[in-house]
Amino acid sequence: METEVQSNFTYMGRTFSGLSINDSSSAFSDCNSDRSGEFPTTSSQSRRLLLACASDNSDELIKQLVSDLESNSIDVQKQAAMELRLLAKNKSENRLKIARFGAIKPLISLINSSDLHLQEYGVTAILNLSLCDENKSIIAESGAIKPLIRALKMGNSTTKENSACALLRLSQIEENKIAIGRSGAIPPLINLLETGNFRGKKDASTALFCLCTVKENKVRAVQAGVMKPLVELMADFSSNMVDKSASVMSVLISSMAEARAAVVEEGGIPVLVEIVEVGTQRQKEIAVAILLQLCEDSVSYRTMVAREGAIPPLVALSQSGTSRAKQKAETLIALLRQPRSGNAATARGSDVSF
Repeated sequence: METEVQSNFTYMGRTFSGLSINDSSSAFSDCNSDRSGEFPTTSSQSRRLLLACASDNSDELIKQLVSDLESNSIDVQKQAAMELRLLAKNKSENRLKIARFGAIKPLISLINSSDLHLQEYGVTAILNLSLCDENKSIIAESGAIKPLIRALKMGNSTTKENSACALLRLSQIEENKIAIGRSGAIPPLINLLETGNFRGKKDASTALFCLCTVKENKVRAVQAGVMKPLVELMADFSSNMVDKSASVMSVLISSMAEARAAVVEEGGIPVLVEIVEVGTQRQKEIAVAILLQLCEDSVSYRTMVAREGAIPPLVALSQSGTSRAKQKAETLIALLRQPRSGNAATARGSDVSF
């Protein structure tokens, strides 16, 4: 369900109030609408666009803009895509209108453009349209997934970020998760997690978290090397990505031995122990849950965790952590004090929910 905040815009001394901006947030990243640019300030187009946003009577403008998307002029296409992007960003009712008037397929065509700005406007307009639940299936069924993944690989930084957000929005429909994974989205999302700016990393981690609730996407992510950047980001407290990366790790290792092995191979155990010792309460709770999942069925992992000096910070956590963290710390301490036992922990519930 969309929630909205009100925003005011001033143009030529006149204030337009009540323009809505979707503010639905995900577990990690806003991924709620584009942040690339705002209303132009010196053109006649800006005036008609502001008036359309402030009015309930934008139908004729939207119809004209949809028609302009298929113009032979790249400049006309750019202007139309930009205005549709802003109309979809700033008024929720317009998202349904724009889709109903046939904009989705021509916007998808723009995503395949070799013109980077045209591609960016197309991607961002699709993102803003995808904020409306009714549009998600239409966008996917119209063939947007593969062009969005191509833009995620080849676009500029804003295009990549908005492509990741659009794929996240589409993946909120369960059947789209498999289609997105099979179409090749996981490796470029991991690349964005490694090389993007802070917003790009957040967007990528959010999309990966959502996509990897499906088992086959977990396999793809682990095989594509996701654990290395996750561990690196968790080790860097200045990245502000500790919680987000740990949360993605937690969903990956659930019921997947290959993912747990990858955590260990990438040096994740020392990092997780350090988080238990010096992280925030939330970070400690996620880290101890991951350590418990690693150790439940593996004597060798218990030995490694114990050798990293985990017991003292776990004891401290069992006394001062959140209720969930205390329970998991106590269970893990019991396991570590019997490192040669082959029995799995009797107390389950080590999953992390978000």
